[in-house]
Amino acid sequence: YVPSALCCPSRASILTGKYPHNHHVVNNTLEGNCSSKSWQKIQEPNTFPALLKSMCGYQTFFAGKYLNEYGAEDAGGVSHVPPGWSFWYALEKNSKYYNYTLSVNGKARRHGENYSVDYLTDVLANMSLDFLEYKSNFEPFFMMISTPAPHSPWTAAPQYKNSFQNVSAPRNSNFNIHGKNKHWLIRQAKTPMTNSSIQFLDDAYRKRWQTLLSVDDLVEKLVKKLENHGELDNTYIFYTSDNGFHTGQFSLPIDKRQLYEFDIKVPLLVRGPGIKPNQTNKMLVANIDLGPTILDIAGYDLNKTQMDGMSLLPLLRGDKNVTWRSDFLVEYQGEGYNGSDPTCPGLGPGVTHCFPDCVCEDSYNNTYACVRTMSTSWDLQYCEFDDREVFVEVYNLTADPHQINNIAKTIDQEILEKMNYRLMMLQSCSGATCRTPGVFDPGYRFDPRLMFSNHGIRARRFSTRSLSSI
Repeated sequence: YVPSALCCPSRASILTGKYPHNHHVVNNTLEGNCSSKSWQKIQEPNTFPALLKSMCGYQTFFAGKYLNEYGAEDAGGVSHVPPGWSFWYALEKNSKYYNYTLSVNGKARRHGENYSVDYLTDVLANMSLDFLEYKSNFEPFFMMISTPAPHSPWTAAPQYKNSFQNVSAPRNSNFNIHGKNKHWLIRQAKTPMTNSSIQFLDDAYRKRWQTLLSVDDLVEKLVKKLENHGELDNTYIFYTSDNGFHTGQFSLPIDKRQLYEFDIKVPLLVRGPGIKPNQTNKMLVANIDLGPTILDIAGYDLNKTQMDGMSLLPLLRGDKNVTWRSDFLVEYQGEGYNGSDPTCPGLGPGVTHCFPDCVCEDSYNNTYACVRTMSTSWDLQYCEFDDREVFVEVYNLTADPHQINNIAKTIDQEILEKMNYRLMMLQSCSGATCRTPGVFDPGYRFDPRLMFSNHGIRARRFSTRSLSSI
């Protein structure tokens, strides 16, 4: 799972091992701390690659999309190379496949639109293979390869543009239905969707798959290179993404940012020494765990970090009697325009990312926090919005895996109060306090005196001020 279903906050969580309220990256803008001067000063020196290089003697390699605002002139441009990287090949700004600029160890290199030399996924593959070929054999190595694919604009390589012609977006039970009893932003989606919207999202889904075929090629080449060098059996490989994506669920055409499983759940595949093949682990894992895991593999003492996540190494190795979390925090700060969205002026101010038929995917008060719980007795999600209603959504995913029925008004009041209190605890947690027992764990302690017992759900305001100066 990801604690925030958006590129920059999620990538910041991977790099720092922290929840968004601790790394302060809240959206994809400089004002939201995405690759800002504040991020560079406070967070970048403490990322796990910085520790790998400075404390563990690793040679480190980065290639691809870093953070959405990386390369912005107001934050040092492409000459800024974050601490912790021996070799740096970073994309300026957001996802592209052609006509982009790379920072090559701090120097700008412009690419055009010639497939054989410029298609970004293949360029990243070739630079990665070169690193493996010429790196030092006397130091351990770490590589982070961050392909924009399958992000928009979904430009497939020429040989893959006709693939998956019969593929369409999944038609689960929450596809193209009204999001009743949900936050107003979900309820405003037009149901049923128009044929043009459905064609648009099916086309997007197909093109995303097409772009991933080049990622498959990249992975295959890297694995073969490691095998040929005799290093595959001594190398851990992690394959994951920074957020999920919806295509038509609750009549939302395409995007991420929402609190539901389709946006916060991502693939995670791992191979490496001591990991048995063909096994699936159902423990509750978040991307804040990737940094601690990689540092643990490198032999670094995790007690010396301020990370909120946990090392997955015991789970990966199949250790017995591992004590693991039963819940984690999801948090997001909505984005909106002060003026009307230019594509949908009739909707008024405060919304953004409006897709075909003026269905908007985000707004200022699409600001929420959730506790996602998976225990032996409950598979539950509890969410609160920072809006005038203090709107609450609760889902029992055992009975309702596609999160169609909001049970906030029918679930037991005691569970609501416990989840509300747990949410407050997680929203203010840091480091070890983010790993305390969840509501349904044997070690959980709940003091109802901390609640406003006569006033139902306890409301509190989220931070909505600019974080760029923190």
